[in-house]
Amino acid sequence: MGFAKTEEEWQARASAFLKAKMKEAEVTYAEMAKRLKKHGLSETEASITMKLKRGTFSAIFLLACITVLGLTGIDLEDI
Repeated sequence: MGFAKTEEEWQARASAFLKAKMKEAEVTYAEMAKRLKKHGLSETEASITMKLKRGTFSAIFLLACITVLGLTGIDLEDI
């Protein structure tokens, strides 16, 4: 697939990546909020929904989501 070429493409792909990984893991937005809280992030189901809908979120949020989903060995070309 190759790397994204624009900021908008990065946003859309990062959001789609997280949504797909959550679906694969059968993790709901509410469950994601609970898991993130255990790692010090105060997110709600609604805040996660909006971040993924907009596609704008911090690297900290992305890394925390990857961590709580138990993802390892991510190839950046998959995002």
